[in-house]
Amino acid sequence: MPYIRSGFQFMARTTITNGVGSRVFLPETVRGLGGKRAFVVTDPGIVRAGLLDKILELFDLVPTPVTIAGVFDRVEQDAKAHIINEAARAYRECAADSLIALGGGSVLDTVKGIKWMVSRGLTDIRPALIGNVLEMWPEAQPIFIPHVALPTTAGTGAEASPIAVVFHDDLGVKVNLINPFINADIAILDPELTVGLPPSITAFTGFDALTHAIEGFFSPQANPFTDAYAIQSARMIFENLPKAVANGQDLTARANMLMASTMAIISFSLALNAIPVHNMAHAFGAKFGIPHGLANAVLLPNVMAAMPAFYRARIREFMAAIGLDAPSDPDAALESFIQRIRDLRQQVGLPATFADYQLDKRQLGKMVDLVHADPSGVVYRLPDAIIQRVTREVAS
Repeated sequence: MPYIRSGFQFMARTTITNGVGSRVFLPETVRGLGGKRAFVVTDPGIVRAGLLDKILELFDLVPTPVTIAGVFDRVEQDAKAHIINEAARAYRECAADSLIALGGGSVLDTVKGIKWMVSRGLTDIRPALIGNVLEMWPEAQPIFIPHVALPTTAGTGAEASPIAVVFHDDLGVKVNLINPFINADIAILDPELTVGLPPSITAFTGFDALTHAIEGFFSPQANPFTDAYAIQSARMIFENLPKAVANGQDLTARANMLMASTMAIISFSLALNAIPVHNMAHAFGAKFGIPHGLANAVLLPNVMAAMPAFYRARIREFMAAIGLDAPSDPDAALESFIQRIRDLRQQVGLPATFADYQLDKRQLGKMVDLVHADPSGVVYRLPDAIIQRVTREVAS
């Protein structure tokens, strides 16, 4: 497809260190960035899995001028604003000068929030996030706090995205903090840190990455750079997600999923515009506590089926690019692709609805307002009829 668009920026700022065992480079990486007193942020599940110990021991095995100044291990599902406040306070109290994020998307986004707060001297992030915050270069300037991320899931890609999705406790919505300098300086993609991930979480975090790739490609702001990342990541997800779910010890599949996740978020975040699947996923997640990746997995095919005009123009191009046979008729191609997504979802053992959550029907009646209130829908307002249709389909 020829591009006539010339007015875009592409800035993939995070350096990627990839490979089995690559976590061993962490102490030297922090030192190289200028850090001396590192602050580790993680969650209780990472602690129970023994991954925190694996990271801390790296600083004991080899003499290094970098020390661990403190550990914050109380991150909860979603990057909650009050947790970010607590972590930022702990960072200051231990006189840390650098950040290490060890975990999934909630941890990675929490660290972005800490970094942003500290750089602005904030003690409470909530008043600054009453809606989406969009800070672009040159108004946004580099944040000189060494920052290394070690993702333990292959889904959000948050280690490399200039977006932090924060759950605003007071408002009850997920808010987007966008700044080209909040993502990690260096992301270490070590598949050994993901091998203990349960099959279900492996599956739905993988679907989060797939949704990023699809929404990046079909964005009205897509360009050749973001297309390249979206296409390659989607290829790798279709090939490797079933393998990673079936055998969590498959380091090749795990490594490929980590790389695909990082590429997918780069496409998504640098073509950010209309994101109808994420718009609905954020609303369901904020209201009912549904994990973000699972919300995307359930919603993705239904949203695509409900909005054929949004996807029709480029569906055959996308299918061909990722190696799928595409019928000549765009509508038939879209139907074929949606079925391929449903088949993949079933193959990796994910549900087609939110029936397990026994959603309150009274609250479901408010989904139109909740979806419209979610800041992700500011650029592209989903029609009420589509929200109602998809809600009916996925609720039971």
